[in-house]
Formats: sequence, structure tokens, C-alpha cells
Amino acid sequence: MYLPIILGTAREGRQSEKVANFVLEQVKETALETEMIDVRDYRIAATDKTKKIPAAQSWEEKAARADGFIIVTPEYNHGFSGELKMLLDMLYEEYFNKPVAFCGVSSGPVGGARGIQLLRLVCISLGMYPILETVYFPMVQNLFDENNQIKDEAYKKKVQGLIKGITEHAQVLKAGREQTK
Repeated sequence: MYLPIILGTAREGRQSEKVANFVLEQVKETALETEMIDVRDYRIAATDKTKKIPAAQSWEEKAARADGFIIVTPEYNHGFSGELKMLLDMLYEEYFNKPVAFCGVSSGPVGGARGIQLLRLVCISLGMYPILETVYFPMVQNLFDENNQIKDEAYKKKVQGLIKGITEHAQVLKAGREQTK
């Protein structure tokens, strides 16, 4: 089963990269195949003919192969980054009937919850199934040590629950997709 981790911001100094790397390592500890999808690697001009760009073709192949997605994104002004929106908007069929899980990140006490609310709606409109399990990382600047290791071990259990939830949903939805082929 292939579950890529999408890092949803290209901002310099992004603290959410620490969270994405932490989630990536947690997924790697399972039998699941994963990799980091960094929106920095898929930047396009808003007016480009998306499907003809090599980066878009690469994303299309990965998204088509994916059994589900885990998105790690910070909250920007009660929303999420434009780069993430543009990445998601490149495709449609490749997302259909696939689960998506979220990890929200913020420097404040809410952990990106408002941005995740909007992102859920976008993912639903793209035919994805947001799962219930969500992990919020508030006050992210205090969660990692100088070696970028998580300080609060409780986050390992939270992320393991998210991985379990998305894996279960991915298995069911994959079986459903295969039956309709």
C-alpha cells in the first residue's frame, strides 16, 4: 500500500517540514510504502497548461498509484497555502474514492484546525474521503528539540492512530475501486 505524505507549504523556514518528516518516519516504521511530496517540487504558474508540465506528469503518476494521502499543512490566515491548492487542482480522477488524512500545524494554540476545515471541503469536492483521525501540532516551535526530534512522545501514538485509520479506509476504498473496474 502506497501512502505519500504531502508537505503543503513552500514557505522559507517552514516549521511544518519538521512535522512532515516526523509523520514520514512513523509511516516508514509500518509495512507501508511512502515518500514525501513537497509542494516546492511541483510549483507551476497559475496559467500553465498543467498536464503538459513534467512536474505535473510526475504528480499525476504518484497520485494515480496512491492508495490514500496524508497532508501536513500549516494554517495561513484561517486557510492553507496556495501552493497546496494548486497541487491539488492539477488532478481530479486520480483522487477519486481515496482517503485523505490531515496533520495541521501552527505556531499558535489551534494547531491549524481552521485551515484543515477548509482543506476538508476542497478534498471532498475532489472526490476524496477525509478520515476522522486528524493530528494537530499547535505551538510547533516548542514541539521539537534542536535535532528536530519530537519532544512529546504522545504524538507518536496520535500519528499511529492516524496511520491505522487511513490504512483501514484505504483497504476498503481500494477494494471498492477494483470492483468497479
